[in-house]
Amino acid sequence: MTEDIGERVVELAKRRGFFFQSNGAYGGVSGFYTYGPQGATLKSNVENAWRDRFAVQEGHQEIDAPTVMPEPVFEASGHLDGFDDMLVECPECGESHRADHLVEDATDIEDAEAVPISEVEEMIAEHDLVCPNCGTELAGEPVQDFNLMFETNIGPGSSQPGYLRPETAQGIFVEFPRLKEYARNQLPFGVTQIGKAYRNEISPRNSIIRVREFTQAELEHFIDPEEDEPPLERVEDVEVTLYPASEQNKENGDYVETTVGDAVEDGILTNEWVAYYLGVAKPWYERVGVDMDRFRFRQHLPGERAHYAADCWDAESEIDGDWFELAGLAYRSDYDLSKHGEYSDEEFTLFKQYDEPKTVERATVDPDMSYLGPEFGGQAGEIADALETKAERDRTAFDGDTVSVEVDGDEYVVPVERTGFAVEEVTESGEHITPHVVEPSFGVGRVVYTVIAHAYREDEVDGEERTYLELDAEVAPTTVGVFPLMDKDGMAERAREIAAELRENGLDVTYDDSGAIGRRYRRQDEVGTPFCVTVDYETLEEGTVTVRERDTTEQTRVDVDELAESLAGLRNGGGTFDELLAPADAE
Repeated sequence: MTEDIGERVVELAKRRGFFFQSNGAYGGVSGFYTYGPQGATLKSNVENAWRDRFAVQEGHQEIDAPTVMPEPVFEASGHLDGFDDMLVECPECGESHRADHLVEDATDIEDAEAVPISEVEEMIAEHDLVCPNCGTELAGEPVQDFNLMFETNIGPGSSQPGYLRPETAQGIFVEFPRLKEYARNQLPFGVTQIGKAYRNEISPRNSIIRVREFTQAELEHFIDPEEDEPPLERVEDVEVTLYPASEQNKENGDYVETTVGDAVEDGILTNEWVAYYLGVAKPWYERVGVDMDRFRFRQHLPGERAHYAADCWDAESEIDGDWFELAGLAYRSDYDLSKHGEYSDEEFTLFKQYDEPKTVERATVDPDMSYLGPEFGGQAGEIADALETKAERDRTAFDGDTVSVEVDGDEYVVPVERTGFAVEEVTESGEHITPHVVEPSFGVGRVVYTVIAHAYREDEVDGEERTYLELDAEVAPTTVGVFPLMDKDGMAERAREIAAELRENGLDVTYDDSGAIGRRYRRQDEVGTPFCVTVDYETLEEGTVTVRERDTTEQTRVDVDELAESLAGLRNGGGTFDELLAPADAE
């Protein structure tokens, strides 16, 4: 395949209505794309395939949360302080660039994002990097952290600050206190969401690969880390190509070709839940049309790992020699729920019932408020709360004559005899635990781009060059094109009737009577339509139509009465075109 496949995909996408830059009438805005009629349907089909595999088949629930959320949500999640990219600004033209991308484009380093800012500055100078816009040298220019969130205001006047969500995940986490009730307070349970997310990218590029508004498909799977284990036996034989951090750090590091089960046994995949979802994701990508010869799972290096992730592997695909992320499969531990529990007034825990009641020792305090009040004034209540927390976490702190606690950054010392500290035996029926979270997070637009690029084909038919997309019938924007051979003798009317019947049977159909039949075939080939139906004189006389298959261009006759069932079976994987050809061959 040609090396400039990305350029050809973008040209095809614009010409045939898959995707194009938005707001073209006003000059366009970088990082925003509109999905045209073909692309919107392809995108929807990819989303439905994801929903089927990661929600329906896994038994998870789906929600749809707002895209604008108040500032405290992102204070708790850590996005206000830790959701940054490296920015360097050209001193001449003022254009902003993502510094780690400049380094990656000019060196052999694949993941400059994981490199400290000071080292990125050194690399810019060492390699004499210049502004891609005007050619000005960037050596000596400061590299700074730039927060990627879009800020907005909620309400008029002295409004509440808010942000467009940078990930759909927080819409699930903040609703955990209610979602756990819908799950009957039973772990494990999963919640999915497909929706828009927003990141104010420094330098959007590669069409819909790196944009400022995009669609995510995310699953947050809440588990008890001490008890819940994934059903690894379902995916243990799935073959995977892994690129662990240990191999990336070697001068001549290589991929590890293995199975999910062996990777867990060999310690390459250290988290079994992440391993399970790698095993689920790989065949799903193959199902929607990602080329498995250009697909891998790459482990995040420590420096590039998100602030919430204990471990993370990216699903990546290759186009034109470049690898880019399709999904992140992360173990977020209890980071998110603990943070929201700390910052909010809600309980982000779940009550875990014991099989049998347990007698345990419990440290308690009963502070003498007649002492704390006069001694500490308005801080007395918070000091009492701090004493209770310290007793729960570190009872040895009460072994001496005094105990110290911190409130609002100030330290207070309290005589132990005034705390009412005691250790008692109590019988408990359960405990409150903070679930851990496993998160497969998919970029839908990147999957769409990859599916188109990996399906792109060029060949020659009847002496003419042909471009076509070898899209799987499940995700193709149109399942079947219906054509009258000629617009005469009632063929057009019968073709419209057949198109309507196919639509009534749940098939995506396009009708086309413009131009020569060969030209109409080429138009449908180029947008990936798997099958074309031609209505001719035999249709009018014998009740059969010609069905043509896109990839091979082979044709066969099918009874109109059996047409909808046959095409639906081909779309849903219930048969092959060769089987449809068999009766004709037998004759």
